[in-house]
Amino acid sequence: MERLLTLDLKDYTDDMPVFEKYTVRAIIMRDGRLSMQLSGRGEYKIPGGGVEGDESHVVALQREVREETGLIILPESVREIGEILELREDVFSKGTKYICHSYFYFCDVEDRTVETQMTDSEIAKGFHPIWEYPEVICRVNDAIQTEPWQKRDTEFVRMLLDGRIRHDI
Repeated sequence: MERLLTLDLKDYTDDMPVFEKYTVRAIIMRDGRLSMQLSGRGEYKIPGGGVEGDESHVVALQREVREETGLIILPESVREIGEILELREDVFSKGTKYICHSYFYFCDVEDRTVETQMTDSEIAKGFHPIWEYPEVICRVNDAIQTEPWQKRDTEFVRMLLDGRIRHDI
């Protein structure tokens, strides 16, 4: 998959143990808005999450999007966009180098929704599904910037806005 961006905080050393993670992110657009998760603090997050075990990316996308937004991805609609690579010291395990591969896909969804099944952490942070315009997402996330993933998601949305990623595919 094409590398879209590398976000490297360079706050680690090469002799640190490594934790490597693989995630999938769904770009679902409707009427100029993106399907997002919005936290109680007002930050926007692209739906998706970790690939579990031997799950395919499509199966992981379907599971994560259903859990976080209640939307049901049409598997035949999934189209590859690219990867954002993140390198930094792990925020949960100091002294560990964190490498995260986030794979982004355009997806279409069914007209119906189901009940969300968010994690305890997502519930505690007040996350809920919402449709929002890309310009709003960038403006709000740029003002908050408290979590490392916000930079990743905001930069991706900015690439959609400025045409580096075509969303008419």
